[in-house]
Amino acid sequence: MSLTATQTKVHNFSAGPGILPQEVLKQAAEACINFDNMNLSLLEISHRSKNYEKVMEEARALIKELFEVGDEYEVLYLGGGASLQFAMVPYNLMREGGSAAYVSTGVWASKAIKEAKIIGTTNVIASSEDKKFTYIPKGYQIPTDADYLHITSNNTIYGTQMKSFPKSPIPMVCDMSSDIFSRKVNAKDFALIYAGAQKNMGPAGSTMVMVRKDVLGKTGRKMLSMMDYQVHIKGGSMYNTPPVFPIYVTLLTLQWLKKNGGISWIEKVNQEKADCLYNEIDRNKLFFGTVAKEDRSNMNICFLLHDVKLEPEFDKLWKEANISGIRGHRDVGGYRASTYNALPLESVKALVEVMQEFEKRFS
Repeated sequence: MSLTATQTKVHNFSAGPGILPQEVLKQAAEACINFDNMNLSLLEISHRSKNYEKVMEEARALIKELFEVGDEYEVLYLGGGASLQFAMVPYNLMREGGSAAYVSTGVWASKAIKEAKIIGTTNVIASSEDKKFTYIPKGYQIPTDADYLHITSNNTIYGTQMKSFPKSPIPMVCDMSSDIFSRKVNAKDFALIYAGAQKNMGPAGSTMVMVRKDVLGKTGRKMLSMMDYQVHIKGGSMYNTPPVFPIYVTLLTLQWLKKNGGISWIEKVNQEKADCLYNEIDRNKLFFGTVAKEDRSNMNICFLLHDVKLEPEFDKLWKEANISGIRGHRDVGGYRASTYNALPLESVKALVEVMQEFEKRFS
């Protein structure tokens, strides 16, 4: 979708809901008026219609295609955000009288741990809380008698990312909400991957769950239907009315990713964006990064000013450059540039130019 003469390019670094491809937004807008040449809006047709069933089938199939997995996995689109998965994961995977192992690397991992403790014995086997979540723990022992290991691949608030994943002797679960499909991973190493759509996959309102079928049905507890993955699998991800519009926009985003070269393509783009901005943070005398360099996220790039009194001046400059969404999370302060898949390199370069101009004026 091209910008009109009266519109100005906005460089959108929002941490979430995050930027989506312009062509996806255009297609989604059109579907709100006339979906699939039905002369009906996507928002007003039955989710049981053949037209929408095709959307759900392709949206599920594309997840498995991009992750390069087979029929041993099922894909679900559910409501409730990743926050509901904090409870659904232990409810479906932790046996009655069993236990789970968690790695604590930030706010969202901490929230997942809190919910798991309500379900059963939950052991935090590694944590970076001692240094305010500014690094990723390494070299920890994974208990072989736990029902599963839960990790968080990328930490939106603090700007850390797992550059490699542990070799787990037990089923491994990963919250990939903020870096899913941003880089190549061996999805077969995971028993379950979940992600809120609103960072790299689509708008807020839908959460993707990909689960290996052989880990289900072993808890020994009587399951609530809406909390049971097997119920949703049997219902084709439509046991109840799904979030139809967010799933459709997710499908369009996955199609965009595949059409442009898939994960191998976007991984190179994302690395170039991250290198561009981190190089400037390290070079520029007025800024510094907030996390261990080896654990820096390629999705959420956090940085601070050495002199916080200059923040109003820097804020003025980036706002004048039509940059949006780079204020840091309240728990960290400073600045956070979220460079999700749909953010163009052009936007990162615009931010770098502002930082360089700021250095010229105030160093």
